Amino acid sequence: MATPSSDLELEELASRFAQERVLVTGGLGFLGSNLAIVLARAGARVTVADSLLPHYGGNPANLEGYEDKIAISYTDIRDEYAMAYLVSTHDYIFNFAGQVSHRDSMADPKTDLEINASAPLSLLEAVRKHNPDATVIYAGTRQVYGRPRYLPVDEDHPLDPVDANGISNLAGELYHLLYAEVYGLRAGSFRLTNTYGPRQRLWGTTQGFVPIFVGRVLTGQPITIYGDGSQQRDFVYVDDSLEGFLRLALTEEAMGSVYNQGHPQPVSLRSFAELLVEVAGQGTIEYVPWPEDVKKIDIGDYYGSFEKAKRMLGWEPKTSLAEGLEKTIAYYRDHLEHYIPASAMVEGTSQGRPSAG
Repeated sequence: MATPSSDLELEELASRFAQERVLVTGGLGFLGSNLAIVLARAGARVTVADSLLPHYGGNPANLEGYEDKIAISYTDIRDEYAMAYLVSTHDYIFNFAGQVSHRDSMADPKTDLEINASAPLSLLEAVRKHNPDATVIYAGTRQVYGRPRYLPVDEDHPLDPVDANGISNLAGELYHLLYAEVYGLRAGSFRLTNTYGPRQRLWGTTQGFVPIFVGRVLTGQPITIYGDGSQQRDFVYVDDSLEGFLRLALTEEAMGSVYNQGHPQPVSLRSFAELLVEVAGQGTIEYVPWPEDVKKIDIGDYYGSFEKAKRMLGWEPKTSLAEGLEKTIAYYRDHLEHYIPASAMVEGTSQGRPSAG
């Protein structure tokens, strides 16, 4: 089968990291594992660091078949001594470790702050002291903008997070920019939107709505949407997202700044769910009233401008939502036992809660 052109672009970018020493924090999670595999295939010397904290997405099955090509360090990025050793021996550091649940951040804001702000600060201090020539790329989030005041949201939009998770992620990002400005570190941030694809955690209560929807469809459970599903979002397939991170890491003049990811064709949650059901060939959709705790932190419509990334990095998404969902469903149908508990597949029960996105 011919390789799609978008895959070739990602592979060609990854080839520029051949023999480079690359550290990926959160490397057993969704983005981290996909990036580690792409780089290992290209000949990079990859180490992933992951604490495998329960409920946060780390899954050893994500690197199945690559155990002899990727080194794994079961390290919590909050461990400053372990991180000092790890960062000292790597040329590129992709900082993907983090806590992403909005609800959990409100229930336990201190832990959220430790993971998303204190831990990145410890990592940056380790880089400053032990390896100041390394390149550090941070996975930021659109949550730092809060409720959009205009659309599409660009990098000049006011920063006004609506929950503790947005605040902690903003602090973590600002530390990267501060260390670039004050200490001259090569650091930059890409702000993620709704990224989806293979190796994403499908089960539980701590992930976003996309993997929850996928998990429900594949276990025969109804997709539950709060309200009428009219709120709009943009969706970026994981390979397109990773291409952006590699481009940023390779662009010296782009350091010290932030960039949005996004997609030129935002869709409503209703349309997303309908397309997912169509692609999967199964599934139903239910609409329920908003829970008060979720409604308070919902951001309404969001889709971002990625013009800055296009101008500075030559990045733009190439994968349509239909194509991305087809790849995603195909992957999980072949590997579902690693992402859904056996009891759910047998009994058809679901623990997942829908998300405001």
